[in-house]
Amino acid sequence: MTSLIVQPQVVANAAANVADIGSMIGAANAAAAGTTASVVAAASDEVSAAAATLFNTYAQDYQELLKRAAVLHQQFGQALAAAGKAYVESETAAQALLGGSPAAGGVTGAADPPLPQTLIAPSVGLFMGGSGNPIPNATYINGVLNWVNQNFAVTMSNALPLFTPEGLYPVTGVKTLPVNTSVSEGITILQSAINQQLFPTSGTGAPSVAVLGYSQSSVISSLVMQNILSGNYPFQVPSTSQLGFTLLGDPMNPNGGLLERFAGLTFPSLGFDFYGATPPNTPYNTAIYTLEYDGFADFPQYPIDVLSDLNAVLGIQYVHGTYASINPNALPQGDTMIELPGSATLPGGTGATNYYMISQPNLPLLDPVRAIPIIGNPIADLAQPDLAVLVNLGYGSTAQGWSTGPANVPTPFGVIPPVSPIDVAGALAAGTQQGMGAFAGDISAGIAGIPSPNVSLPDMSSIGMSGGPSLLPAAPTSAPAAIDGFIQALQTANTTIVNGISGAAANAYAVLLPTADIANALATSLPSYDVNLFLDGVQQVISGDPVGGLVYAFGAPVAADAGLGTLAAGFEIDVLLNAV
Repeated sequence: MTSLIVQPQVVANAAANVADIGSMIGAANAAAAGTTASVVAAASDEVSAAAATLFNTYAQDYQELLKRAAVLHQQFGQALAAAGKAYVESETAAQALLGGSPAAGGVTGAADPPLPQTLIAPSVGLFMGGSGNPIPNATYINGVLNWVNQNFAVTMSNALPLFTPEGLYPVTGVKTLPVNTSVSEGITILQSAINQQLFPTSGTGAPSVAVLGYSQSSVISSLVMQNILSGNYPFQVPSTSQLGFTLLGDPMNPNGGLLERFAGLTFPSLGFDFYGATPPNTPYNTAIYTLEYDGFADFPQYPIDVLSDLNAVLGIQYVHGTYASINPNALPQGDTMIELPGSATLPGGTGATNYYMISQPNLPLLDPVRAIPIIGNPIADLAQPDLAVLVNLGYGSTAQGWSTGPANVPTPFGVIPPVSPIDVAGALAAGTQQGMGAFAGDISAGIAGIPSPNVSLPDMSSIGMSGGPSLLPAAPTSAPAAIDGFIQALQTANTTIVNGISGAAANAYAVLLPTADIANALATSLPSYDVNLFLDGVQQVISGDPVGGLVYAFGAPVAADAGLGTLAAGFEIDVLLNAV
């Protein structure tokens, strides 16, 4: 059974636009009437007079036809406006019978999720995609809706896809938008969409709007929050009961987001800006969900740990794109959702934002190993406990893959993890024992699961001599047919070779340009950033902390280069793989 969803404000706006179009066409016709319906003869001869009469007759007939069309146009506009009004009245009456309130795009029934903490329900959802996904489809919306409804009340009928450019040059392609341009356009689009839903130029607005941002669109959402807090929001500011946010894989996550770890850095050659942190003091109900080891939203705090950096880069590949396929109400085995210190509902929280980490049992660094048939999992399980200790050092811990500090505190990268060598040694010893036990268990389970061999020789009796299939080649076809086949083979080979050369040239261009831009960033912007980090350390020495200042002055550039260099290498590999 199909359903028809009507938005009254959209119908009303369409009726107004129809009327405006009619007015403009009428004005244009009136302006042209004098010159088209009163053509003067070019000369005094009979031919000129007859031509002028003919043109005037056609013009008068055309004007009469336009008058009739204008009447039909006016009637259509009136009918459209009346239809919108009738829908509002019918929906209001139906909601009164059901004991509910008018919904923007549908009726909310008794089976809807619990009402949100602050939003007036039912909410309209504005759903944006991540980098490379400018137009969210129904499958995507249905997947991320599970996250949104942890806090808000949005139904599929009220979930609206919102186009945003979502370019991430060079990862999304050599001809796509750079991040800063894409984000800037996305901010304008999201702000306009929120205003259109809450405060339309005509009709009644939606009761509330729940925004879903994922990856790059989390950045867009965060910067819209900043605009509201700073007074740069170009429209009427929504109340706290009218607007809320759900952010997935947020690169501006205050304590973990890549764009906060290196806040203030810019790569002009790539159009990549490190914007800082999602405002932790926003008054709007906000939930930020992060998967452990997601390299964009959970980047190491101490990037001098290269193993941790590599794991984060592979986390971008294997973890960052999985949010829409995960149901927070039924997490995969081994995953656990943890509310982090700094959440608004916990002591020390600020604003109205709650932060959640979803822990995961496996390291992305070992996912390629696990893909090896038969022996992959045993080897990965053997190495993982000790390797996890070394990876987690990049987060200042031996036991968890996220920073130990409050989630609501914007936290840039540091230099040396505050972990005791004794604690590291103890964790490695325990990890070795755990890994050997897991390896032995995998081997035992694998041996028990191997079926007993059942080998038999093939039956050769039907081949060749007994009238069955022959191993000899078939008899050659006639000469003309063979020539035709040879010519067709040459044509196919010619087309394939030329297309291959063209494709190889295009792929070479697709690799060379972003490679040059990445090299440009590493050769110019990164050294400049290192100098500023060194000067920050010098300033720290002058301010009375000589030891800490010297460590930062010489250690921070090394740590930054390790983290950003690994990230750049990951982007370059992605470019090469896309070209291949």
